[in-house]
Amino acid sequence: MIRNVLVIDTATPAVTAAVVVRDGGIEVAGERITLDARAHAETLTPNVVAAVADAGLAMADLDAVVVGCGPGPFTGLRVGMATAAAYGHALNVPVHGVCSLDAIGIDTTGAVLVVTDARRREVYWARYSDGTRIDGPDVAAPADAPVGDAEAVAGSPEHAALFDLPVVGPAYPTAAGLVAAVTDWDAEPEPLVPLYLRRPDAKTLAERGVLR
Repeated sequence: MIRNVLVIDTATPAVTAAVVVRDGGIEVAGERITLDARAHAETLTPNVVAAVADAGLAMADLDAVVVGCGPGPFTGLRVGMATAAAYGHALNVPVHGVCSLDAIGIDTTGAVLVVTDARRREVYWARYSDGTRIDGPDVAAPADAPVGDAEAVAGSPEHAALFDLPVVGPAYPTAAGLVAAVTDWDAEPEPLVPLYLRRPDAKTLAERGVLR
C-alpha cells in the first residue's frame, strides 16, 4: 500500500514540498512552502528535506512521489518535475503527475473558475464542477478566459480579483489537493508531461532566424 507520499509543486510562486500520509484519509504530516517565483531551484530541495524531517520520516520511508505538472512557467515546472523524477528513480518508487490546477479546483464546490499567473498579463485557467475539471487547462488574457457558468473563482489572489466573482478555495496548489488528484494509485503512472501550454520565452538561434 502507498502510505507515505512526497508531494512537490513548482507551478506557481509557491514552492511546495510536503509529506502526505494516506491512512484512511489524507494527512499532511510535514510541509514547507516558500513564496518566491524566482527561487524554485534554490529552495525546493531544502524544502523537501525539511518536510520529510518534519514528518518524522526518512527518505527510505517514502512510498511514492506526486508532482504538479502545471500549467506553469517553463523554468519552475522543469525544476519541480526533474526533482520529482530524480527522487522517484533514487528511491525506486512511482511518480504520479497531476494537473496543478486540479489541486486547487478539487477543494471547491459548485461551478468554479481556477486561475493562476501565466505572466505576460495572462492567466492559466480551468473550470470545475464540484471539484471535477470540466474545461481546460488553457492560457488566455483574463478578459478572454471562459467564465461560463462559474459562480466563484479560486487561485492566485491577484488574478482572481480580476473577475467579478466571489473568491473561494486555496490560493495555490495544496499538498492534500495534489494527492487527492491522483485517480488510480494502483495503475502504472503515465510518463511525466509538463503542461507548458505555450513555448518558452528563450529561443534557439535557428528559431530566431540567426544563421551561423
